[in-house]
Parts: sequence; structure tokens; C-alpha cells
Amino acid sequence: MTRLLVTGAAGFIGSNFVRRALETAPHLRLIAYDALTYAGNLANLSDVLSDERLTFVRGDICDSDQLDALPQVDAIINFAAESHVDRSIMGSAEFVRTNIQGVHTLLEYARRTNVSRLVQVSTDEVYGSLGSTGKFTEESPLAPNSPYSASKAAGDLLARAYHETHKTPVIVTRCSNNYGPYQFPEKVIPLFITNRLQDLKVPLYGDGLNVRDWIHVQDHCDALLLVLDKGAPGVVYNIGGGCEITNLELTREILRRLDSDESCIERVTDRPAHDRRYAVDFSRISSQLGWQPEIDFAEGLSATVDWYRRNEAWWRAVKDGQYLEYYNKQYAQR
Repeated sequence: MTRLLVTGAAGFIGSNFVRRALETAPHLRLIAYDALTYAGNLANLSDVLSDERLTFVRGDICDSDQLDALPQVDAIINFAAESHVDRSIMGSAEFVRTNIQGVHTLLEYARRTNVSRLVQVSTDEVYGSLGSTGKFTEESPLAPNSPYSASKAAGDLLARAYHETHKTPVIVTRCSNNYGPYQFPEKVIPLFITNRLQDLKVPLYGDGLNVRDWIHVQDHCDALLLVLDKGAPGVVYNIGGGCEITNLELTREILRRLDSDESCIERVTDRPAHDRRYAVDFSRISSQLGWQPEIDFAEGLSATVDWYRRNEAWWRAVKDGQYLEYYNKQYAQR
């Protein structure tokens, strides 16, 4: 049995990864580790917290003493991150702390404990913005344009340096935009879905022609499990959905599934330094590890809309802050 430390396990991608690992990787025993900041929601794991292969620990990746108090682990996958671009524009201190200092603390922990590998989950945003053609490869220069993406790029470079200097078995993954269940409703897809379920308008930045490559979170998690098992230390793997769509087209697809029209769109001032287009070449992970995305975007988006319809109590608790009271009740004595 392999003991895996999953940091940021109560967030969107982390919680989906925990669930997918329990479903498909019976050899893994998981320590789900999360500081339960605003985007960490223990309700995201409510259906698996009783699984005997899962142990939840509330902890901060910046706290080396907390990490040292954990049982010995064989491997680490790091989802813990501040990840919202708009928040990083308003104030970047927490992004620097978690995405740089936190990664450094984890790398030191991995070096001290001789783990077999550490997967640093990153983003295609570290590459910056594309023109109308071409795709990011793993050799593309890092050119981040927001404090968020700059902090993630810094964490990636620390991971590279630890592999080169200390031979720490680090693997970096860079994924395109994720969507699916349990995504915090400040991100565009859950925000637009839940706004319409509340009969509110959807705020669309600028001309809406910014392009993103979308991947269902389950496909991302399957890719990460493969990287964890067969990926090569020191290597970067891009992970993409192969589905480029403008924000305006995305908005129309969401509205159509919710029986709404474009009168529900509220045009808002574009964010500063808004990257125009992302698209990743994921041929490396396909050719070397045999991974391909499997979930069709149209079907995945419909399923995501249906999930938010069925789970109104979850997203209402998040949007009105009640989920934070749940944390306080559950962990007041810890």
C-alpha cells in the first residue's frame, strides 16, 4: 500500500482527485491535507471521509512542523494553491505565501523524508498569452501576466531547481482550464450556472472573445494518477482538453442549458492584463504515458449544469458563507 499525501485536498481539483483515487487506485492510502481557507470546503469530501483508506488532516503547507508531524508518506501531490486571478490582482501576498513559500516548504519536506516523487500541479497560465495560432509546449518560455500565474511559475521553477540541485523527484504538470462538480462559484462556469439558478445576470468580461481550452476535472485527475504512477522525475507534462472556446461561446452554451438567452449577459470592464488565448500541446503525456481526454465537452458541460441543479444546498452554503460555520463547528477543538 502506497501512502500518498494530497495537499489542498478539500479544494475543487483536490477533492475530485481524492474521490477518483479512491475509486480507481486501490493500492493508495491517502492523507487528505488542507488548511481549509475560503476555497477549501470539507463538504467537498463528505461522501468519502468515512473511507478507511482516507485520513483528513487540517494543516498548512507553509508550516513545516505540521508536515513533520504527519506519518511517513511515500509520495506527494500538491493541489494547495491560491488560484483566482482577480483576487491576485486585488492583493497578491497570499499568492506569494502559498504558491511560492508553500511549495518551498513542501520541497524541503520531500527532501528530508526521501519521498519517491512529488507532483506539483500547476497551470498553463504560467506560459502567458497566445496569439490566434499555435499552442504552448513544455518548452515554451514562462511569461506569466498576473500575480497568480507569476506565483505559480515561481513554484514551478523552485521544483525544477530542487530536482536539478538535490535530485528531488519532482514532476510538474500544467493543465488547461478545469470544470466539473465542486468548483468554487467564483470561477466562470459555476458562477454563471449558479447566478442563473438564482435568476441573476452573468458578468462577461470585455468583448468575451478570450479563448480557453477546457478539460473536465475527471480527465485531469486521471492524467495526474497516471503521472503519479509512470511519470518521469524532472519532466513537465502539459495536460489539455483539446477544446478551445471563447468566453462568449461558453456563456451561450451555459445559458442555453439553463433556458436563458443573451439578455442575461451583463458586460463588465475587462480585467487588467487579461490573457487572450490559452491552448496546450499535450502530445508528450499522450505519446509517453498513453493519456487522452475522454469526456466530450458538450456532454461534460451538461453533466456539470445538472450537478449544480441537484446540489443547490452545496453551492448556496458556499455563496452565502455558511460552509465556513461548518468548519468552525467541526474543528473548534482541534
